[in-house]
Amino acid sequence: MPSAHLADRGVVRVSGADAKTFLDGLVTCDLDRVSPEAARLGALLTPQGKILFDFIVFQAPDAIEGGYYLDVLKVHAPGLAKRLGFYKLRAKVTIQDLSGSLAVVAGWDAPRPEDEAGLVAEDPRLPALGWRAIVAAEDAAEFAQDPAERYHAHRIALGVPEGGRDFLFGDAFPHEALMDQLHGVDFDKGCYVGQEVVSRMQHRGTARTRIVPAIYEGGFAADLGVEVTAGEKSLGKTGTGAEGRGLLMIRLDRAADALAAGETIRAGGIPVELRKPEWAGFAFPGETAPRS
Repeated sequence: MPSAHLADRGVVRVSGADAKTFLDGLVTCDLDRVSPEAARLGALLTPQGKILFDFIVFQAPDAIEGGYYLDVLKVHAPGLAKRLGFYKLRAKVTIQDLSGSLAVVAGWDAPRPEDEAGLVAEDPRLPALGWRAIVAAEDAAEFAQDPAERYHAHRIALGVPEGGRDFLFGDAFPHEALMDQLHGVDFDKGCYVGQEVVSRMQHRGTARTRIVPAIYEGGFAADLGVEVTAGEKSLGKTGTGAEGRGLLMIRLDRAADALAAGETIRAGGIPVELRKPEWAGFAFPGETAPRS
């Protein structure tokens, strides 16, 4: 059973009588869709609609005592806890960075473990990613059958980006990071920080920049953060890569123009082929219309 301890992930807990309403008024996902059986991708945005933190939200069986657990990049867990604290005011919530005592593990191509292992759910972004769990730190080694790099190669092959790896926090909108495609933004929920900007992008279809998967010629991926070009024109930057595949943050219109003109797209100087994921529903460079 392929599984990995994602040692770069931490956990922030939000508990208390007001935990649900407190979080629901801040983050992009709808807490009504989070349960002990179903996690959800979400983010905390700036008022201008850019991603400060992205995370996967789990709910413990007892929502008041157990609370909600945010699976977040570990280096940013203290910052997320602090930022949530700014919004606390008189809400009856407790915010804790539990990254020292809890760990995040992931598995794929196999059934998920029993709930007794911890907080366990199918990955809410894409079924093919497999399952994800929050477990006691001392139990993480039981799931470390594969290196985390193998998990990320699986993720990259599926075209799924992660914050802090494939886009910079404070610099990308949810649409650019594909959160609208991966169930990370619920457009029919109530207000949250940055909602006006995100809703406007959704209704006007103004997301010109997105992360797209690519296959590298020769089987070697370019370094992170190098330029993606077509001729003399810059299209964007590279994200993570593994096993000859990678993620690119590019301008879709510029890529489409390059392909129409017969130009080769290069990432770090290496020719690449853009490859649309089966799950993507936006107009892709080289297509004439979005997939229905």
